[in-house]
Amino acid sequence: MGTRAMKCMKNQDDRIHIENVKQGNLASYTYLVDKYKNMAFTIAKKILPNAQDAEDVAQESFVKAYMQIGSFEGKSKFSTWLYTIVYRTAVSKLQQPRLALQSIDDEFEENYHYVYSPPPFEALQAREREQFVKDAINRLPKIEALVITLYYLNDSSIEEIEQITGLTNSNVKIKLFRARKVLGKELQFLL
Repeated sequence: MGTRAMKCMKNQDDRIHIENVKQGNLASYTYLVDKYKNMAFTIAKKILPNAQDAEDVAQESFVKAYMQIGSFEGKSKFSTWLYTIVYRTAVSKLQQPRLALQSIDDEFEENYHYVYSPPPFEALQAREREQFVKDAINRLPKIEALVITLYYLNDSSIEEIEQITGLTNSNVKIKLFRARKVLGKELQFLL
């Protein structure tokens, strides 16, 4: 079965679950949350520096989506609609003034000494490559990191990225081009 046919089936599956949610079926919403929670967190994390804030934004976005599910008309994919909510919620959170707090986890990490036991050689190479790519993406400006993540890791189209971020088509393409260029240099440097 081709990629296009599989995406069509996924979208149809989402539509069925969305209709069930509109009729009050919470199990269908749980299915949608499980399906999209990782990318929702990833999008929030690309915008917010703190993982806890990103997790809070992802959860808040799912609550907002649930409350607004009646307004979802199916003109775009559910994931695009949801990721737009996540993006806007994260941007709003980023603009809020913050109190300076230190996490207990931060202090623990500073005083804790890791005991490292290397994994098998093959897994180490794959993990290192994955970590190099993540590090390089994290060095990008936030919006470019988000665009790259949506495009390559979530297989979002340019049009879907436009809808999620509110950027123009040409702006998305420019940000993708710049991000690829910087990523190439970063990966050469890291490797």
